[in-house]
Amino acid sequence: MKKLFLLLVVVLSLSGCAQSYVMKLNNGRQIVTASKPRLKGANYYYKDARGQVNSVPVGRVIEVLPASMAEEEKPRFRPSVQ
Repeated sequence: MKKLFLLLVVVLSLSGCAQSYVMKLNNGRQIVTASKPRLKGANYYYKDARGQVNSVPVGRVIEVLPASMAEEEKPRFRPSVQ
């Protein structure tokens, strides 16, 4: 029983480290990151899906959320059907 509990604790703690995040930008775009974006100076630095480090200026970021809390991006317009 103790081994099962220990295994469950280890699995849950490791799964929390692999969380992706969503950065919402002021132009309507959303960037999904493989790691939590870090604020250094005037930029947010994050790792993308390939593991490369990228940056976004602070002035362009509206919100940073865990992917589980971000709502799906809605289309801005709907084309008319004729």
